[in-house]
Amino acid sequence: MLKRKLFLLLITGLSLSVFIWSGCASTASLSNQSPPASPPIDAIANSTKKIPIRKLTLSDEEALGIGYRIWKNECNGSVEGLTTWNKGEEFASLGIGHFIWFPPGCRAPFGEAFPRLVDFLLASDDAAIYIPEWLKNAFERGERSCPWRSREEFQQALSSEEMRELRTMLASTVSLQARYIANRMESSLQKILDAASTEEREHIHRQFYRVAAAPMGLYVLADYVNFKGEGVRTSEEYGNRGWGLLQVLQGMNGTEEGKAALKEFALSAEARLTERIENAPPERNEHRWLLGWKRRLKTYLVKP
Repeated sequence: MLKRKLFLLLITGLSLSVFIWSGCASTASLSNQSPPASPPIDAIANSTKKIPIRKLTLSDEEALGIGYRIWKNECNGSVEGLTTWNKGEEFASLGIGHFIWFPPGCRAPFGEAFPRLVDFLLASDDAAIYIPEWLKNAFERGERSCPWRSREEFQQALSSEEMRELRTMLASTVSLQARYIANRMESSLQKILDAASTEEREHIHRQFYRVAAAPMGLYVLADYVNFKGEGVRTSEEYGNRGWGLLQVLQGMNGTEEGKAALKEFALSAEARLTERIENAPPERNEHRWLLGWKRRLKTYLVKP
């Protein structure tokens, strides 16, 4: 039965491939339309000037298209890649977005996302039948850490019943994981505006919507936020320099719309990630990631 489910899932992924690469993920309610006459406005913390936040709302179909793109970026769209622990890292990476899951006592400087994804799935009636009992019971007891304490333990358990159940859950909830990623992107602008200085907010606001309005722009924003975060955590810095969405938008200064906005975003992101590697502790050996990161950024560029 499991093999049949996974086969059907992969066939679904293939059938969506034309949709995924067509750029449809950029056609959400923002698009290139003029803002509504009375756009919803969120107050910005610690600011004397309010900046209008146009709500970005992705349909389920658009969110799923973005989710499949991110799954391809993170683990080549494979079911096996849904449960991964990369060499040289202190944590597991699970799901289509390789959401980080810390073992007990882990002190890595990155934000942990997998427990929040599990909370999201637990709140969904559609996901209930796929969540393993052992995982559900652990969360009910408040035990939210990864049960495998090291990469060695994790690798040895890849064929275990618990790991198979995890892959079944993750392969069966792609649309919900995509919605989780989309929700994070939709709320990212308010977070980065709150974290930015008052003088920078209008600039960041302008660059955010410049990217969002471009072909595949919502995919670009969603992928980068999932990939490297909003850039608002001081813990996610090396040498007081961050590499999240906030820092990428800070590095953009152009005004041209469309493809030019995506090209400038990709160049700014590459500069931030290169700087991260230069500032990283030598023992992390982050140079090994740069070529893969650059390949990922190329997916942000609209093909001629």
